Amino acid sequence: MRVQDRKSRIEKHHIEDLIGRSYMSLCVLLLIISIVSMVYFVTSKGISTFAIDKVSLADFFFGTKWSPEGDNPTFGALPFIAGSFITTLLAALIASPLSICAALFMTEIVPGWGKKLLQPVIELLSGIPSVVYGFVGLSVIVPFLRNVFPGQGIGVAAGALVLSVMILPTITSVAADALSALPRNLKESSFALGATRWQTISRVILPTTLPAILTGVVLGMARAFGEALAVQMVIGNAPFIPKSLFESASTLTSVITLGMGNTTMRSPHNNALWSMALVLMLMTFLFVFIVRLLEKRRSI
Repeated sequence: MRVQDRKSRIEKHHIEDLIGRSYMSLCVLLLIISIVSMVYFVTSKGISTFAIDKVSLADFFFGTKWSPEGDNPTFGALPFIAGSFITTLLAALIASPLSICAALFMTEIVPGWGKKLLQPVIELLSGIPSVVYGFVGLSVIVPFLRNVFPGQGIGVAAGALVLSVMILPTITSVAADALSALPRNLKESSFALGATRWQTISRVILPTTLPAILTGVVLGMARAFGEALAVQMVIGNAPFIPKSLFESASTLTSVITLGMGNTTMRSPHNNALWSMALVLMLMTFLFVFIVRLLEKRRSI
């Protein structure tokens, strides 16, 4: 009886293992099929502008006039590409120092009550919907910029400020995790050599965790580059390259969300919007590639 019970348990274990492997393989296969299908769909739609409508790459990427309707349509996407890059870079420049300081405060300055104070705030920021960020920006940031700086308040600066708040949780969380994972003996060795806390932070901790912190910055930029609704509410959605931070502009995501529902499938206008979606997807791949490169340098 004991031998039979043992054999039955072994057989049951092998069956459960086979079921688990089959389920995991099916999930991975579905994931691969979904990703490949999405890439193929967006790519096939995006290249229609150049293959079917005969729009040149130079006119699309470097043209400054966007007039997709009419007798002589033009599809210059440079204003939207420039708007996306400008707002993303400005948001990263604003949010990165604040996020790094918050992470240092939680992990190195007062890791006890500092983390208890900031952790709920960061989690709250990451859970707020995009439309709420856009509404707050439209109600608070835009009137402030209108009263202090020239212009109507709606523009690149408002979009960058809204995006900087939105990417704060991403950069802060990644930076805090990297700082918490730092071996304790590195800091103790620095203190043993007579270094102060600030010397240890600036010359030991930050240089060591810099690749991981840059990973958080890139992930935050990836989210900012693909954000649509919040930016759309405060940036003005003007198809021009902004000459100052207080002028209206537009981004790739804004023009896609505003125009996709008002176009006919397979029309030149619709194909141009899919080409912008292809640019967004390629930029996402670029951000992922940069993150992978940074992760190779994260060995501490």
